[in-house]
Amino acid sequence: MSDLDTEQKYRFLMHVAELLHRNGTPSHRFERVMAKISKTVGVPSVFLYTPTSVVASLGEGENERTFMRRVDSGTIDADKLIRFDDILERLEDGKIDVSQAESELKFAERAPPPYGTVMTMLACAIACGCVAIFFQGGWNEVWLSFVLGLAIAVLEWIVGKLRLEVGLVPPLAGFIVGISSLAMAHWYPPIDYRLVTLSALIILLPGFTITTSLTELACGHLSSGVARLAGASALLLTLMMGVAIALRVGGSWREIHLEGLSAVPMWMQWVALIIAPGCFCVLFRVRYSRWAIVFTAAIAGFLAAKVFGQYWGIEVGSFMGALVVGSISNLYARIRDRPALVPLAPGMIILVPGSLGFRSLTALLEQKTLEGIDFAFTMLIVAVSLVGGLLASSALVPPKRIL
Repeated sequence: MSDLDTEQKYRFLMHVAELLHRNGTPSHRFERVMAKISKTVGVPSVFLYTPTSVVASLGEGENERTFMRRVDSGTIDADKLIRFDDILERLEDGKIDVSQAESELKFAERAPPPYGTVMTMLACAIACGCVAIFFQGGWNEVWLSFVLGLAIAVLEWIVGKLRLEVGLVPPLAGFIVGISSLAMAHWYPPIDYRLVTLSALIILLPGFTITTSLTELACGHLSSGVARLAGASALLLTLMMGVAIALRVGGSWREIHLEGLSAVPMWMQWVALIIAPGCFCVLFRVRYSRWAIVFTAAIAGFLAAKVFGQYWGIEVGSFMGALVVGSISNLYARIRDRPALVPLAPGMIILVPGSLGFRSLTALLEQKTLEGIDFAFTMLIVAVSLVGGLLASSALVPPKRIL
């Protein structure tokens, strides 16, 4: 193998690593994928992944070189992960060479998202409204959660367009949602501002990140798991900081008037359950052709968690919900030969415990120490149960694809 070929393969492997990292691949899947691709191109390798960097040792002997890349880990982009997976599969099968794979990866990287900005914003807003229904809010809470969810989506778009610091979004969103829900509850009761605040911020809550970090820790990826968990905790705290400032500014509005407040009809829970997975498909950029499997996994997992949770508690319910979602996702990966992450991420988002973490911090902020500790402990129990369910699903139905 010539030096030119070696350099080309090194560049290719680092490019693949950056793409997988940037599009939301967790470390326990990332490192296995990279080990497999390295073996395919004939380059001995060792990869180390954390949510902000990739370190790789490629080659051996005189050709051994170490690379380090600073890459921010993004959210899961199902459309691009499928494109990357297809290209890497054809490389593995010998249908294309490294040069062709590199060219196709660059094309896939530049591909536009399957859904436009307006549709993504609406999906975010509708998802917040659905969550308000899941939390048994009334019509006032549902429409206000929808409006504030739309406002948060617009805020994210503005920050991205102006290229401002991304860290501005959580505290600013927390303040906007907190002060708006307080004002509406004061001037247009009956509205439960606590339920609206939680529902409107649900898209920003790092429940899925917390679950992913604990999965990485359970799989022995300690550096990535600890770093991701620290990042999720920081995000939760900055969100809470914005809400705390809003509660101080609007302190005189905090009196809750719930007379006449009633939950939406029970049948709306089923409507929300049908609508919500479609919103998450848009947010995770899952194309229409794969919505059926996402709906199946999300609805089956939610029902399993609810049924088992009613009889045996939230721990068993969370475990069974994750087991069902993980098994359906892995079965999809085996049958369709596509990444299990495609239905797994949207299917799990309904089950993750981000709302419990937010409630814990809110209770502590209101000096309800025991209630805050109870919520925090429940959040950890739910997260660990979800991780256990996902690991059990991989043992029950081993995925054919590593992604």
